[in-house]
Amino acid sequence: MNEEKYTRNSAKKSTRKKKVNPDIHAGKSHGKKLKNDSSAARSYRDKIRYGKKDNSLSVSEAKELRSMKKQGRRRIYKNQAVAATVRKTTIKNEDDNSGTDSLNAGLAAVEAGIGKVREHGQARKYSSKIHNRSDHLDAVQGAKGAKEAGEAGESTMSATVKKTRKKLMQREFAEAAAKKQAKEAANGAGKISKKLTDQAEDLMGRLAEMLKEFCEDHPIGMIIAVAILIVVLVLSGALTSCSALGSGINSGTVATSFTAEDDDIRQVEADYVALETALQNKVDSIETDHPGYDEYNYSLSEISHNPFELAALLTVLYENYTPSEVQSKLQTIFDYQYTLTSTEVVEIRTRTETRWHYVTHYRDEERTGYRLVNGRLESYTYTVSVPYEVYESYEVEVEYEYKILNTTLTNNGISAAVSALNLTQDQMERYTLLLETRGNKPDIFGDNVYANPGVSEEYERYAVPGEYLTDQQFSNMHREAEKYLGYPYVWGGSSPGTSFDCSGFVSYVINNCGNGWNYGRLTANGWKNATARVAASDVKPGDLVFFQGTYNTAGASHVGIVVDPVNKIMIHCGNPIQYASYDTPYWRAHAYCYGRIQ
Repeated sequence: MNEEKYTRNSAKKSTRKKKVNPDIHAGKSHGKKLKNDSSAARSYRDKIRYGKKDNSLSVSEAKELRSMKKQGRRRIYKNQAVAATVRKTTIKNEDDNSGTDSLNAGLAAVEAGIGKVREHGQARKYSSKIHNRSDHLDAVQGAKGAKEAGEAGESTMSATVKKTRKKLMQREFAEAAAKKQAKEAANGAGKISKKLTDQAEDLMGRLAEMLKEFCEDHPIGMIIAVAILIVVLVLSGALTSCSALGSGINSGTVATSFTAEDDDIRQVEADYVALETALQNKVDSIETDHPGYDEYNYSLSEISHNPFELAALLTVLYENYTPSEVQSKLQTIFDYQYTLTSTEVVEIRTRTETRWHYVTHYRDEERTGYRLVNGRLESYTYTVSVPYEVYESYEVEVEYEYKILNTTLTNNGISAAVSALNLTQDQMERYTLLLETRGNKPDIFGDNVYANPGVSEEYERYAVPGEYLTDQQFSNMHREAEKYLGYPYVWGGSSPGTSFDCSGFVSYVINNCGNGWNYGRLTANGWKNATARVAASDVKPGDLVFFQGTYNTAGASHVGIVVDPVNKIMIHCGNPIQYASYDTPYWRAHAYCYGRIQ
């Protein structure tokens, strides 16, 4: 008896093959068909199978199995979606009738059958595929039964219910058609877009299936791909962080910088200096423009400003500004910074005046007369008082009006404009930051000593030679002046409460050092006019040293107090108040003269 066996391919094709005895084709005799006991035993042993039959799938068989599973899943999903759509429509329009209930029951049966098919399809192997057919037939039969039940219920519906359902369905169809037309009107390429979308979704589904198959067939390759993806994401995040960091650095740089063009910043500064020059000319012509006063008194602050404060304020207000854009604002800032007032004061005073008048005086004169004495004429001498007028002067005390013109110039600094303009908190923070960084352009205004703060390390711990302090007058000045070392330069400042500018510092020291001087508040040029000129070879501690051209003004523009004439050291209100050499290239270029307090 010949042994038969099934292969998977043969089972698929439903064909059988007989096992061919190789001995026959080898040309052996047919004598072996006549079996004795030993040959019969050997024949039986050849027909007995040992071990377990190999039911493992080949690579091609496994791939085909996965393909069939995918097709089955897609078919199940499609059927389930159709069933859900039918149920949704039916529930929306359903009435209380047996036909609707039957249809719902049928749909439920279909869904249950589909769920059962999907559950069994995922759990069973390829060898159980045949049993799914019976499950599918059961589900179809259930749906068919539901349909028949629905038809039976439908036949029992009343005419009114049928008419109502028909109207509801017609209305829903009309609404669906209107929505469809509106959608197509809003998108002229609706059909094409839908087709492309469907194709894209289908393509994505295929790609997902292919990716899943690739993961199952090449797990190691998938691990490598995931690792590469992680590296790419890390690098991308790092680059994004660097980009954000660069953006942050760029934003920080902009926040601390003057954003206008350098030439525009300098031109605006020149325009503001022109306003200050006009103010200085007005102060210089006070007596010419206001004649007839018995006395002219002046209390004048320095006419100067910190150019970095002006640039910072305009940057906050306008950002990238041009000279033409800020002209009106310059005048506004100028008006907040400077206050010039002239006040007339009339006092009633007394004075001695000399006057002239005629005065009658009498003097005695001797005259000769004649008289008869005993009949004879005799001469005699007599005295007579003769009046005469003399034009004489005399003094008298009289009251009169004493007219005084007091002129005061106050420099409130650009900070007064900053306060008056009501900047927001963010603007104030930006303004402060720009001043601290000087707009990242510290050299834009040249070597302005007021705008560039700092103390030379050489003079941070400077001590005045003791021999100079033996002069009591200078010692008093020095004791008062050194109290304010480190105070900042403040335009218009003239007291410890406000800090000082250069002339305000000198004025305060001289008037408060205890030497009995009271000159009031004078400018640098005012102090030049109030002191006696001293030759450079005769300078001593306590004399004043004057400079010109440190900012745009006529005459002396800066003043300091000499403390060491040999080494040419002064104490002055730079930025801040400090000891400094006046023999540097900068100060030599601006040297003017020396003055001694009288």
